[in-house]
Amino acid sequence: MPTLLLLLLVAVVCIFPNSCWGFQKGFSLGIRDSFMVAHSFHDHPAFGPAGGLHGATYTCDVEFFSDDDGIDPETNWVMDIGQASSILSDVLAKYNFKNLDDLFPNGELTTTEFMCRQIHRDLCERLRKDCNGAFSGSVCVKLWESHKAWASYTEVVS
Repeated sequence: MPTLLLLLLVAVVCIFPNSCWGFQKGFSLGIRDSFMVAHSFHDHPAFGPAGGLHGATYTCDVEFFSDDDGIDPETNWVMDIGQASSILSDVLAKYNFKNLDDLFPNGELTTTEFMCRQIHRDLCERLRKDCNGAFSGSVCVKLWESHKAWASYTEVVS
C-alpha cells in the first residue's frame, strides 16, 4: 500500500507541476476569463475533421506564482487581482471573435498548446510594461477546450 501512495504522489506532482497539487512552496493568484475564436489546421491530415475551419470557445486560467515567499509586504498579495484581470482581458481581446488564421497568416498550427504559449508571451509583455517589476515569479496559462481537455504553458516572467 505505501508503494501505491508514493506512485500516486509522484503522479500528482507530474500532472500538476507548479501548483498547489505539486506542493510547491509559495503563493499563487489565479484568474479566469474566456474567449471565442475561429481557426483551422490548414487541412493537415493529423487533425482529421478539425483540419478545416471551425470554432472554439476557450476558458483561460492564469496562475501567477510568486518567487519564494514573495507576497508584497505592504498589501499581502502576489499582485493586484484587478490589474491581473484587466491585463488578461486586454490580452484575450486580441483574439476574441477573431479568425486565428488571419492573425497568424504564415500557416501556424494554432493548437491549444501554441495559443497557451502565445498568450503567455503577450501577458509577460504586458506585465513588464504595466507592473514595473511589481510581480516577480512564473506564470502558468491553461486553456480549456472543454471540461475534459486542456493544455498549459508555464515559464518564469523575465
